[in-house]
Amino acid sequence: QVQLVESGGGLVQPGGSLRLSCEVSGASISINNMGWYRQAPGKQRELVAGIRRAGSAIYADSVKGRFTISRDYAKNTVYLQMISLKPEDTAVYYCNGFHDSGSDYAYWGQGTQVTVSS
Repeated sequence: QVQLVESGGGLVQPGGSLRLSCEVSGASISINNMGWYRQAPGKQRELVAGIRRAGSAIYADSVKGRFTISRDYAKNTVYLQMISLKPEDTAVYYCNGFHDSGSDYAYWGQGTQVTVSS
């Protein structure tokens, strides 16, 4: 049984920073590709950052240079460090694993709300 618990979201001003955490139970992040996704109201969910088992990372063009995905194997936790936040980053952020083909797993947590506003 896989459980994903996202946390760390909140209200920040433009230009601010947040670090999101994804605590994973029932699966090891060390043997899974992991990603951070976000979904804004009225928009489709998008992958913003991903890290493969071997460690290579990818980022959406909209966040590249501002977001960094990382892992803590001891805590079985995936992080998303976000800096220079913009209002358009406002969304619910989710973590999930994804297959080598790129398709995501069927397990989704509750997500964590990130709101960037002055």
